[in-house]
Formats: sequence, C-alpha cells, structure tokens
Amino acid sequence: MSSVLGTYARKAISFTEGKGSYLFATNGDKYLDFVQGIATNVLGHCHEHLVKTIQEQSEKLWHVSNAFVIPEQERLAKRLTDNTFADFVCFQNSGTEATEASIKIARKYFHKIGKPEKNRILTFQGAFHGRTLAALFAANNPKHTEGFGPKVDGFDQVPFADEKALKKAINKNTAAIMVETIMGEGGIKVVPDFCIKGLRELCDERDILLILDEVQCAYRTGNFFAFEKSGINPDIVPIAKGIGGGFPLGACLVNKKVSVGMTPGTHGSTFGGNPLAMAVGNAVLDVIFKKGFLENVKEKGKYFDQGLNKIKDKYPKIIGEIRGIGLIKGLRMLVDNVEFIKKLMDHKMLTIKAEENVIRLFPPLIVNNNELDEAIEKIEKVCKEMS
Repeated sequence: MSSVLGTYARKAISFTEGKGSYLFATNGDKYLDFVQGIATNVLGHCHEHLVKTIQEQSEKLWHVSNAFVIPEQERLAKRLTDNTFADFVCFQNSGTEATEASIKIARKYFHKIGKPEKNRILTFQGAFHGRTLAALFAANNPKHTEGFGPKVDGFDQVPFADEKALKKAINKNTAAIMVETIMGEGGIKVVPDFCIKGLRELCDERDILLILDEVQCAYRTGNFFAFEKSGINPDIVPIAKGIGGGFPLGACLVNKKVSVGMTPGTHGSTFGGNPLAMAVGNAVLDVIFKKGFLENVKEKGKYFDQGLNKIKDKYPKIIGEIRGIGLIKGLRMLVDNVEFIKKLMDHKMLTIKAEENVIRLFPPLIVNNNELDEAIEKIEKVCKEMS
C-alpha cells in the first residue's frame, strides 16, 4: 500500500525519462506526451537550455530569504514588465498562490484608497482558480468544495457568458471581476475578444478591477498572454505553470494603480522568487523571446487545427467541437472522454480530461509538425475504433 495520501486517481504507470514531446515508461514504452504536466512543460521535457541553467545555478545558490535583494528576481521581473502591461511582479510558487495574491491585492487596493466596503470578487461558473480554500470558493464548483466548509466569503458568481446576470450582480461591494482568459479545467472555453473588451469597459464604468487568470494559457496561444489580441490591459494577472517550464513558479503581475496597497509586510512567500526558480524562469524567457518563436507557435497551432478539423469532419459523431488557440486545444467529445483518453493511452498518447466532456491537448511549444501528425494519426485511430 502506498504511503502517499490518496488525493489523486493515478494511472498505473510511471516514467523514468522524458525528452521533448515524449515520455519513457519504466517498461521502456514511449509515449507522446500532450499532457506535459498539465500545460506546464512549455518547452517539453529536459530542454537543454533549462537543464544547463538548473545545473549551473544549483552549483551557486538555491535559496535566500526575500529579506534580501535577489538579482535573478529583479531581472525576471524587469523582463516581464518590459514586455507586458504590468509595472510590478509578485513571485509565488504556484498558480493558486498567484490567485490568492491577486485577491489580496484587489481588496487591499480599495482599502488603501478609502473604500474598504469594496471587497467582493465576481467570478464565473465553470471556472477553476486553484485549490486553496479561497481559490476553491472563488470558483465554487461543488465537486471541489464539498466537505471543505464553511464557505469562504467574499465571492459572487454568475453564469459564464451571461452579460445581463453579470451587470446585475455588480454592486457597491464589488471590487473586481476575475475570469480565466481561456477556461482550462472548465473545458478550454475561450473568452472572445469582444467580451474581454466589454469586461474592461464595464470595470472602468463601475470602478472595479479586472483580473485575468492566465495560469494555464500564458505563452501558449502564440501571444505572450492570451488577452493581448483583444487590445486591452487588465489590472492584475496571475500566471504560473508554463512560466517555469516545469519548475515550480508562479507570479502575479499588477499595474502601478493597484499596487499602492502592497507595502512591506502585506504579503510574503518563503520560497517565492528564490534564485533557482528565477534562473529557470529567465531561461524559459530566453527561448520564448527568440525572434519568431511565438509566431511559430501560432503557425503550429493553425497546422494542428487543420488536422483536428479534418478528423472532426470525418467523424462528426465522435468529435463535436475543436476549441482553443495556438497550442492549447480542447476536443469536445460526443463519446465518453474518459474512455477516449484510455484508448489514446493504449496507442501511447497521453492527454487529460476537462469539464463539458472535453479532452485537453497540451503539446509543448517546441513540438514539430511530425509530432503533431503523429498525434492526429493516433486520435483518428481511436475515432475509428469508437465509431
């Protein structure tokens, strides 16, 4: 019997090695990995630049307290702010911590400017913002919150894409609207650009903040952030997963306006922003910022779309919809998604489920067309088997 607490329904398989788009099991079997640590290994397994960076940094310095200036942290923060809407970055260890920081920053801002009654966050049904208590009740999915009461207050929820309900829910206590630019666990549901623009306008009209959760989708769409193509600037953006390329790293990006409440002592993290994590985060940006890299992600996303849509057209009773942008994809299935995932695994391809009977596909950003063709071939084989 395992001594590991049973909070995961684990598949009976273990891996000894990974390289790029592939994982190698203990029995030697080779798997095409389109889970990639759940959208985390954006540069695939054991990317040479990341491996070298970790080796070199590990021989110099792993961890010091945030009581001191950390040069690697200063550099990563500057690179993030120079290339985004943000003026400041708060480093964390995970996506849920970045979400918690976002909530604290929003509430503290209104407290600082003399409006402490504005302390509630509006969220959307089907969202996922992490597994701390506040993040759980922000999303308020009964499957995740059952047994963890009493409910953490401070959140109001409305149906996804219901503009009328959203406007009605805003009141004098509303501090912010928080939404995933692309809902990950909720089924790879993309918030359209016009909706993002509408949210920005609504927030400006009603004196509330806009928090865009990009924990799962940052870097993956072919833009640095998924919201960028909408042409607006949010106030707060929590990110994690891909920004560390598989190394634990989260961050909360904020503009100057909302940062005013976050003074020394208002927030902290023992491990957040440590030199080793910062070195890895900078190494990921070294690759992401190479000329043409993100444009290439867009092109590969289009190529993948074409192949997936051909399968959908050929098997319209199996696949109902292709979702996503760039290299964050979702297949809304018309057959059981869990059964489909099992059969893909039999064909040595790894994927992961989401709500709305969706299968999520997270190829690494360094995937090549041959590997995308391999994925398309395996998906088509399972479609044929289940027809």
